[in-house]
Amino acid sequence: MKHARRLATVTLSVSLLAGTAAVLAPTASAASASTCTYNLGDHDARVDGNGINYRTGPSTGYASKGFLYDNDRLRVYCGKGNWYYTKLTHRSKSGLSAGTYGWIRSDMLLQLAG
Repeated sequence: MKHARRLATVTLSVSLLAGTAAVLAPTASAASASTCTYNLGDHDARVDGNGINYRTGPSTGYASKGFLYDNDRLRVYCGKGNWYYTKLTHRSKSGLSAGTYGWIRSDMLLQLAG
């Protein structure tokens, strides 16, 4: 009985701590944007290429959220190195929802316009 109470107390404590961490954690887009090292003043851009990975972070070491294709439209917010943090302004040709945030290499963009 003593061990069961101790186990219940530990389980409850872990659950409460995990819940608090989830509430205090930043959103995925906020966490990703925080890795930017420079701002670009919010520009519109179009993808130049087919099957371009739309990534969760600013390098090929990050997971892909899906693919982007020629003329998919993005809003560029900031960057890190030669990677831009962006948001899809319209549904992508591959089916990613408008409003999806992600990272794309700068050389995969056709135009940048203010």
